Amino acid sequence: MEEKILLITNKDDESFLRKKTIPFDFTTHPLKEVQALVKSMREIMKKADGVGLSANQVGLPYRMFVAQVPDSQGQVKFYAIFNPEIVKQSKETEIVEEGCLSVPRKFGSVERRYRLTLTGFDMRGKKLKINAWGLLARVFQHETDHLEGKLFVDKAKVLHSVEDFGNENEES
Repeated sequence: MEEKILLITNKDDESFLRKKTIPFDFTTHPLKEVQALVKSMREIMKKADGVGLSANQVGLPYRMFVAQVPDSQGQVKFYAIFNPEIVKQSKETEIVEEGCLSVPRKFGSVERRYRLTLTGFDMRGKKLKINAWGLLARVFQHETDHLEGKLFVDKAKVLHSVEDFGNENEES
């Protein structure tokens, strides 16, 4: 797998990112291959300082993502979820600033459901059901949107560039 994150600033990349992904088929991928995929995606996400990364962001057509989010006690929890589906959502929403590894130097306010239930499979093909709220629910929604070919910029109320804020947000 290429260690490059696809960017919407590249027309071919954007075209791929906007396509709906295909279900991951565990029968055609041996466990060692699945483990290598998860490890590689986790490394790419961490190197880019991300909290989530979908397979299509690294050029793979599969319905799968990784995420690493701190829990309420500050403990970081890692998720690798295959064929995720949001099966339940709260009516309650929250508007929070989001960014995306595929949309460099841009961020915007996005309204998302505060709580949800997500189903899917772990890397061994075992069924998962996760109740999530707050940041974790937001990351799950952001990543499942990717798998549907949708980007946060499509939902953002207002978009900003890092440059809009001068040097205070620049990396040193």
